[in-house]
Amino acid sequence: MANISINKKDQLIMSLTHYFITKENYEPVLVHGVKDEIWLQNLDGPYKVIRINSNYVHNNEQFEFDMLKVENVISQIKKKTLSLKMNVLNIYTNCADRVDLEYKKSFKNEIIKEISDLKTNDEIQKAFPGLEERLIKKDSGLDLIYNVTNEINIKTAEDNKEFEEVFKPKKLVMTYLMIGICAIVFFATLFASKSLFPSNDALRFFGACDAALVKSGEIWRLLTYAFLHGSIWHFVINMYSLYTIGKEVETFIGKWKFLTVYLISAISGGLMSIIFGSELSVGASGAIFGLLGALLYFGLHYRIYLGNVVRTQIIPLIIINLLIGILPGVSFGGHLGGLVGGYLCATALGVKYKTSKSEMLNGFIVLILYVAILSYVVFLVK
Repeated sequence: MANISINKKDQLIMSLTHYFITKENYEPVLVHGVKDEIWLQNLDGPYKVIRINSNYVHNNEQFEFDMLKVENVISQIKKKTLSLKMNVLNIYTNCADRVDLEYKKSFKNEIIKEISDLKTNDEIQKAFPGLEERLIKKDSGLDLIYNVTNEINIKTAEDNKEFEEVFKPKKLVMTYLMIGICAIVFFATLFASKSLFPSNDALRFFGACDAALVKSGEIWRLLTYAFLHGSIWHFVINMYSLYTIGKEVETFIGKWKFLTVYLISAISGGLMSIIFGSELSVGASGAIFGLLGALLYFGLHYRIYLGNVVRTQIIPLIIINLLIGILPGVSFGGHLGGLVGGYLCATALGVKYKTSKSEMLNGFIVLILYVAILSYVVFLVK
């Protein structure tokens, strides 16, 4: 066993794969129909996709054919991950010197035949400083195989644990609480109206977003209106939407972030509805649109897993509901304001394991500026 050895090319491929997965947080991509190739992706990395190809490329014609194959695979990955552009590092470990590896589109094609080539490759050194020094090195082939396999397995187990923590079903608290409050307030307005349809007077009494009253100083109405509804159908549709969307958002981001997004989105929706000319607004739809905005932000960060869901479900749902907002009696401004407010609030709160503190700080600043601009327009612009 101690005499087991591996050739330099296999050592290079194993070392590079180990480095990109364990040090740079790349993940393997399953590409059907390829042989002797390793595809890795990290949408936040210097290169979104890294391909390590050990197939022999002996002339320019074969290289051109290989480029067509790469373009086809990348187009599939772009579609899955909702990426308009995708820079690719294409590493060839077995390529004839006569092949002209010209740069194609956003592809960087590099020839790396042995580990020492990494030191002199300016493109790779620029993207991954000190890569060569950080590669795993063992004299024994058995040691190299064991260490590479073991550390990749450990990294994969850690990633799987994080994934399970984020996506596993959780006990709903805030979703049910918001539905419960809305139900209590709705039946209270019916009782006060002595009718099956809440009156405007009852809605104003319980905190409807009356533009004139808000501008006169009753700013609390920018929040309370989101727990009021103008009819039984308005109430039922919004509560169904809140349950359907809310349970996903609360599961993914947690109950306290959910509550923050809900309340901020309600305020943002209330301000925007006034800007768009609504004199009296009620309903949880602005806050629900904010949850959709947060779900969109979350989905974009996990688009490797949720790319199809974002493209085929979340985005169409947002577009359809925004179009519904154009109909008479529906507050388009409230929907739009809630959506933007929820998305920006999610950027400020961040996505666990995905968002850096600097990104969260930038998101918080943008959110504050956004709310400040809306408030300025509502309260100071005549």
